[in-house]
Formats: sequence, structure tokens, C-alpha cells
Amino acid sequence: MNTKEHEVMKMRGSADVSYLGQSVDSMVWEFMKEKEIPGLTLAIVQAPYIPRVVGYGLSDTGERRLASANTMWPAGPISQAFAAVAVMQLFEDGKLGLEDKLGDHIPEVPKEWHNIEILQLLRHASGLSDYRKDGFDIYREWEFQEMLALINREALHFTPGTDVEWSAANFLMLTEIVERVSGETYHDFVMERQIRFLGLKRTGFAEDLENFRHEDVSLTENIHQLFKKDGKYIDPTEPAASYDIAGRKTERAASSALRGVGDIWASAQDISFWDIGLAGGVLIHKPEHRKLVYAPWNLPDGREVPGVAGWQFYKHRGLMDIKGSVPGYSSFLSRFTHPDELVCVTLLANKEGIDFTNLGRKIAGAFGDLLSTNYDDNKLYLLEGQFPVEDMVRRLQIILEEKKIPVFAIFDHAKNAEEAGLSLRPTTVVVFGAPKVGTGLMQEDQSISLELPLRIALWEDAVGSTWLAFPRMERLAGEYGLGSHPVIGKMQTLLEELVRKAGSIYA
Repeated sequence: MNTKEHEVMKMRGSADVSYLGQSVDSMVWEFMKEKEIPGLTLAIVQAPYIPRVVGYGLSDTGERRLASANTMWPAGPISQAFAAVAVMQLFEDGKLGLEDKLGDHIPEVPKEWHNIEILQLLRHASGLSDYRKDGFDIYREWEFQEMLALINREALHFTPGTDVEWSAANFLMLTEIVERVSGETYHDFVMERQIRFLGLKRTGFAEDLENFRHEDVSLTENIHQLFKKDGKYIDPTEPAASYDIAGRKTERAASSALRGVGDIWASAQDISFWDIGLAGGVLIHKPEHRKLVYAPWNLPDGREVPGVAGWQFYKHRGLMDIKGSVPGYSSFLSRFTHPDELVCVTLLANKEGIDFTNLGRKIAGAFGDLLSTNYDDNKLYLLEGQFPVEDMVRRLQIILEEKKIPVFAIFDHAKNAEEAGLSLRPTTVVVFGAPKVGTGLMQEDQSISLELPLRIALWEDAVGSTWLAFPRMERLAGEYGLGSHPVIGKMQTLLEELVRKAGSIYA
């Protein structure tokens, strides 16, 4: 094999898709067991290819359907990216300006909203309150004017353009503007300009799901037998289903209730195809226009905002992701945009409230050597932060105070190094805990006191990425024979929540 062939093989991946000695399949399956996820689909992009699409578990436990490449899942907050593309397409068509005022397109909104700009809506910088509060029903269909009334129950949270706060109202306004400017329904505009344009066969809106051919198992004597009588049902497209702990099927959220923020259903493979189209110039043609929907920006006071249109941005290898939940489901799409290793990871599952950030990074590390954290992901739970260390420490303190969890100490190792005449990049450890919880563990084995109270480390690495980390609790407690203690899982969940909220703009 010559050097050129070797480099091509290196660029296009390897048969060894493992990270820190663990295969992707093993990582996914262990994560599913830990989080009690019934089923999920994973898609991997190593641009311009999609070398791996695989389902794990059951997409519908009630009907025993296997998760597959064809399974359609709610895209959840990834829907924002479809809405942002629609806005930018109209902008590139010359039909609207990003500095256009909300009142110019929707004159019936309250007067104090009139000067909100379209770009501020895209950036969640409008100050509009989130309508998903008391009186809101996610399962019923809503008229736009009804939604306006829900939003108007609260005054603007801040002067538009001066701060950032995620609100579903921003994208409701954007989708309404798309309708009024294009003369089409938002549904039809997205179907025409994105879904049909890209040839996505397993993507649509919630109201479209019955239009996809899938096997109705109630019509067959034995489960999954219709394909034997009708070849059209070989390898069918089927929507996922979610169930609560009592076995009740989760009702699908209404499209109008989550317009622009949770109305798309798609297969993981289709989302990957769509993301390739967005990463290039297929959906948004000009690079400077794409940058407006996936690049950090600054507030008037100089603060950098690492988020636009639901996307969140990091420092390591151009990482960006968009993620979250709708009732019964979780979704995740990440992209490393570094020119030497463009890798995307899509994960869709039928359990709500799952954060795939850590798993997604490990999967990416298996497909691209440049994408590893350079730390021991097996020993530590690592999350890349979006803010400087000092800011994340402050955010973590506020969160702990809100939860009434006492902080016992904050060790600023960089400051200590400076006082000793040495230099160290920002490195801080926050020590905290609840004595009642820790005491229960020490009553079992007092030697575990060496690991208590809890602590989270925050640091900046050599390339400017910031990290939050803590020891994986089950592994740590297992060294003391306490890995199965009931409080350990709760500790792990709490710590994951803390680092997510302290390090992420949209957490």
C-alpha cells in the first residue's frame, strides 16, 4: 500500500471502531442499560460518507419492533435547525432581512415586541417568555393567536439583543414569518425546500406519519408477517413509540404545539444526510450566511454567546451540537467541523431526558483519532464546557446554592501556582456535598471518606478548550465494594446535571 492509499484509508476510517479499548456497540449498549433506554438508532458521518447506521433495542416495546436505520423518531430540538435553514433560505432569496422587525411581519404582536429583530429570534436573544407553562397542553393543536396570548402573559424578560434565554416563542415567531413571507404553510415550505429537495424518504412532520408505509401488526396473525404477503413491507419505515413506567403509550406531541422547536420526525440516517447538506452549501449557499446560524457571537457588553438556533458551540475541533427532549424521546446531533476530521454523530432514542453529549463524544473518538478528549473517559465523566473556567465556577456555585447544597471549599490551583512563582492554566476544584448522603456511605465503609465530599474539577487545556469532570461514581464506589449502593446512582445523576448546567448555555 502506498502512502497516498494509506492516507485515504486513515481519512475514511478504520475497521477498529473502538475508543479506549471499548467498541462502539459496547459503549452504546452499556449506556442503554445504565439509562434504561428501550431503543435507539445511531448514525455516523465521516464526510461525505455515512459509514454506520445501526439500531439497538426496541423502537416500540409494545409491538416488539426493532430499532433500525428506517425507524423515525422525533427530532426534538433539532427541529430548530430546520426552522433556521428556512429563514436563511428566504434571506438568501432576498425576501426578508435578518434585521427586519417582528412588528413589520406580524403587526398584531404587542407593541413592545415590534422592534425585535429576526436575527435576535434566531439567537434566542429576544426576551420573549416561553409559552410552555401553566395552561399549555403539548398534545392539543393550537392556533397562532392562542399562542400569542400565552406568551404575552409575561413582559419581555430583558431588552431584546442584550441577553440570551432559550424560549420556544422565538421559533414560533420565525415559523409564522416563514409562512407570511413565503405564502406557504411552514410545513409545505420545509417539505419543499429541505426534505423533498434532499430526497429524504424518512423525514416529515408529526401529522405526516400515517403517510409512511409501515406494518400494522394488528392486521397479521403473527407479529411482523405482512412482508410475506406484500413485498412493499420488506424493510418498512416505522415510527418509534415510547411508554411510561406503567406501560402506557406516550401520546405524540402536536406539531402546532412545538412548531419550529420539536415538530420534525426523522430517521437518524436522514438527519445525517440533512446535516451534510447544511455543512456544505446545499441548503444555505454562502459560508457567511451559514456562519450566522452556527458560530458564536457577542452581546453588546462583549460577552461571547456560544449558541444560536439551538446549536451549542465548543472549542475542541470545532465541535457543535444540538440536543434535548420532547415527551417520551431524546435526540442528539453533534458535528466536529475541523477540516482534518469532519465527523457527525446522531443519536435518537425513545426515552425522555437523556443527555447523549458524553456518549456522542466517545463515539466520535472511535471514528476519529483527533476527536478524543485526551483524558481517561472510562475513569472520569468528562464534559466540554462552553465558557471560561471562572464563569463556569460561578455558574456552578449559583446552581449549588439554588439546590441548597453547601460548598465546603474552592481550590484555585492556578492562583496557588502563581503565588508559588509557577504558571498553570486555569484549574479549579469545587468541593461540596450533603452530609446526610455522605454519612450513609461512610457508615458502610469509613475508608470511602477519602473520596468525600463530592468534587468537580474545571480546567482549560493547552488548546483553549474548557472541561468539567468528576470520577465515575459507580467505578469509584466499586473500589470500596459500594458500587451497588442505592445512593451512588443518585450521586452520578446529580453530578451529571451539575456539570451540564454549569457548562452549557441551553442546559
